[in-house]
Amino acid sequence: MQISPCPPLIEGGWENLKALFGVVLKEEMMEKINHTIADIKLLDEKSMAEARIRQDGLTKPQGSLGQLESLSIQIAGIKANPRPRITHKVIFTLAGDHGVTQEGVSAYPSEVTPQMVGNFLRGGAGISVLARHVGARVVVADLGVASVLEQHPDLKNKKVAMGTQNMVRGPAMSREEAIRSIEAGIDLVEEELGKGIDVLGTGDMGIGNTTASSAITSSITGTDVASVTGKGTGLKDEDVDRKVKTIQKALGVNRPNPKDAIDVLSKVGGFEIGGIAGVILAGARYSIPVVIDGFISGAAALIATVLSPLVKSYLIASHQSAEQGHKIILKFLGLKPLLNLDLRLGEGTGAALGISLVEASVKILDEMATFAEAGVSEKN
Repeated sequence: MQISPCPPLIEGGWENLKALFGVVLKEEMMEKINHTIADIKLLDEKSMAEARIRQDGLTKPQGSLGQLESLSIQIAGIKANPRPRITHKVIFTLAGDHGVTQEGVSAYPSEVTPQMVGNFLRGGAGISVLARHVGARVVVADLGVASVLEQHPDLKNKKVAMGTQNMVRGPAMSREEAIRSIEAGIDLVEEELGKGIDVLGTGDMGIGNTTASSAITSSITGTDVASVTGKGTGLKDEDVDRKVKTIQKALGVNRPNPKDAIDVLSKVGGFEIGGIAGVILAGARYSIPVVIDGFISGAAALIATVLSPLVKSYLIASHQSAEQGHKIILKFLGLKPLLNLDLRLGEGTGAALGISLVEASVKILDEMATFAEAGVSEKN
């Protein structure tokens, strides 16, 4: 009996088969992210139309409350409710360290990251004060602090690794680690849903993360590095020059693909930035308004919107940071900041202030009387 040769498994032989398996594995790795993205919906037009009609009928000249009016209509569309209310306010402050600090790109040492996490947990940080001021709870999470943190009932352990690698010498993290950081952010939101989330804010802590954010911003927006790089925590001019050259070198070494958000994040990002991107995606999936903080949260928003352009409709820019790259991010995303106070602290401080304006906008929409309700004559 003649035995015919075994046919090739797929055209192209073993190399193509390995490539096919690689695609399958990547799809499986992205399963949680893909499911989250698939569930993000367009804003509810009917609720927005009803909210707009009510806004136009309130006892004020139309448009006289400016951005508060458009903001309330956006919230109505996000929550599919023409008269939404805000009760449960949550700020997610994510921490991670960056290997690129070895290049002298920060005015502060990396030890500050775990020290500030402790400050958050004790309630002594800027975000702690402003969160109390606006009545928000703060969720503090370790995404990649480069040290072992003491266990604490209020600390979420989502550590992907002990800080990123030095992106000047190669990728900041593996593609798998980048995916895990985004998934960790999604998990954080899902774990808090049972306690209630009507609006969420994003915040960060990580020495060196403005360097990563500048690299992400330059890559995705196509803007030159010098235009998106600032002083961070307070660098001198000559140190900023070194920071720019460090980022240029990292981008040259890694060549991230701006159309592939995971590639950008893995090559020049940070674990807390990936986590914030996951928080943003989950917020959109669960119809929660997402109030983003400053430059680092903006870089995470770039990652999230490359993954899902629908996310843009759920974003609210709390403020315009003093970091020059943040203005470029907001313009690229088409977002108008609520405040411009020269903030550059991070932690979610700007988001806390932004959340207070979100709450004010929906209270105006819901509680202010219409001309008909108040018996006030409308304009001729």
